Amino acid sequence: MEITVIITEILAILSIAAATGLRVALPLLVIGLMSGEQLWANVPLLSKLPPALCIGLLMSWSTAELMLSKDTYKQRVFQIAELILSPGVAALAAIAVARTLNLAPWISVIGTVVSALLALAIQLLQVGWFYRPKRPPGWLFFVIDGLCVMLAFLTFDAPRQGGIIALLLLWLVIRTSYVWKNWSKGR
Repeated sequence: MEITVIITEILAILSIAAATGLRVALPLLVIGLMSGEQLWANVPLLSKLPPALCIGLLMSWSTAELMLSKDTYKQRVFQIAELILSPGVAALAAIAVARTLNLAPWISVIGTVVSALLALAIQLLQVGWFYRPKRPPGWLFFVIDGLCVMLAFLTFDAPRQGGIIALLLLWLVIRTSYVWKNWSKGR
């Protein structure tokens, strides 16, 4: 396998991991809808469930993510649930992408672990932003939703660009944690 192909496939996995770090159900819904007739055939747990049930569950959770996450009190409940679920969902999504791209097993394992960690880091950043003294502006929620959908689509259509955006999000997580660390020392 050529090294540029492997890098592109790893960037695709990072893209879906970043998407699941932003929102949990929406990337899985996009994976299923983009897979054509074999809805969620490559997603480990979802492939065992009837497609109608998967669509219903993921549509309900996605709608709740998009609508209820804008309210302060409901958002806290979602943040806890998404913080717990995001590493597992990122691992499932990474496995689905690895199976779709027919990656070698060792790349799949590494991609799955890295995906879970990246999704958790992005989720922790979001939780940290909402427990800050000053709440983020309302338009930021819509940017996060749009970025999530864009990253899920870029996973399959333009994996390099999606992976680069995921790496920029990782840089943002690292940079923000550094700023918060210095901010807490200055108090």
